[in-house]
Amino acid sequence: MAIRDIRIIGDPILRTPCEEITTIDDHVKMLVEDLLEGVDMEGRAGLAANQIGVGLRAFSWNIDGEVGYILNPRIVELSKDEYQDGDEGCLSVPDLFFPTERAWYARAEGIDLDGKPVVVEGEELMGRCIQHECDHLDGKIYIDRLDRKNRKEAMRAIRKMGL
Repeated sequence: MAIRDIRIIGDPILRTPCEEITTIDDHVKMLVEDLLEGVDMEGRAGLAANQIGVGLRAFSWNIDGEVGYILNPRIVELSKDEYQDGDEGCLSVPDLFFPTERAWYARAEGIDLDGKPVVVEGEELMGRCIQHECDHLDGKIYIDRLDRKNRKEAMRAIRKMGL
């Protein structure tokens, strides 16, 4: 296991949709170990595989003391009437936080390392995490979801930081 470097905005892997995991081999097992180790740090709520340079559909989370992972996640349900619009940040867009509208509740389905079905669901922060990490796996970054004014401000800040 190793703490892998976080890929920063501008790295093409962050804009490339991740591949489905078709075989659970030692490479995938090591990826899960690295994702779990990488998310088990202060200030980290979630970590997608492409954020550490691996183009496979997997992410880990650390929300309210619950640490876990999911392979091949797909969002299957979002609350339709309840939303949240709090500040959101991202390890791949360091030190920037902007109000980002998300569904209050999210549910994703995938598998574990044994190929067994896994359901990850939650409200508020967990719901936000599921949506944020699945976006990463689809090649999107949270700034893509910002309203025009905040996106312009985010892009200005990113350029100023030299990212």
